[in-house]
Amino acid sequence: MYHKGKFTDIKHPDKYVGDIRNITYRSHWERNVMRWLDNNNDVIEWASEEVSIPYQHPIYNRRAKYYPDFFMKFKDGKIKIIEVKPKEQTEKPMQNKSKRMTKKYVHEMMVWAVNCEKWDAALKYGEQFNYKFEVWTQDTLKEMGILNWETDKTVLLAERTASNKPKLQSIFKAKKKYKTSISRNKRPRPKRKS
Repeated sequence: MYHKGKFTDIKHPDKYVGDIRNITYRSHWERNVMRWLDNNNDVIEWASEEVSIPYQHPIYNRRAKYYPDFFMKFKDGKIKIIEVKPKEQTEKPMQNKSKRMTKKYVHEMMVWAVNCEKWDAALKYGEQFNYKFEVWTQDTLKEMGILNWETDKTVLLAERTASNKPKLQSIFKAKKKYKTSISRNKRPRPKRKS
């Protein structure tokens, strides 16, 4: 199930290095990792999408920036950069038996190519700045015991609403302004000549 929102249930705000008002998750798995980082005593600092890594985009053939999901620093001084992805997106897509180039296959290949470039850049960046880059899949989260953590639905709803609130308000205000300007300038329709 897909969940998106702003992580507001933070218990140790002093550990977060970044804008605490803008901790955004794009899946329930990412939210579970945030909860794990917040509650883990071995983690002394963490951030979400705060690290920027330059890479060459393979589709558009230009420089781009990659923002990995998590930065974490441990008590022992180790630093990890983590990307959370479904296992299917970490393996090269298989073409169907008929060897047809379906839209789905082409899309999966493009995602695979972009991910490979991002992760290659992250590995090189890690060697340069002394951190370890890892991709965590559902298997990793299951081993950690956080794959199926349940969250109160009212908390999820509040976080989802918090992430959408500014956008919805601006859309409604724009529509309201638009309607009033049209209704003010509305002229009666001319009658047909017979």
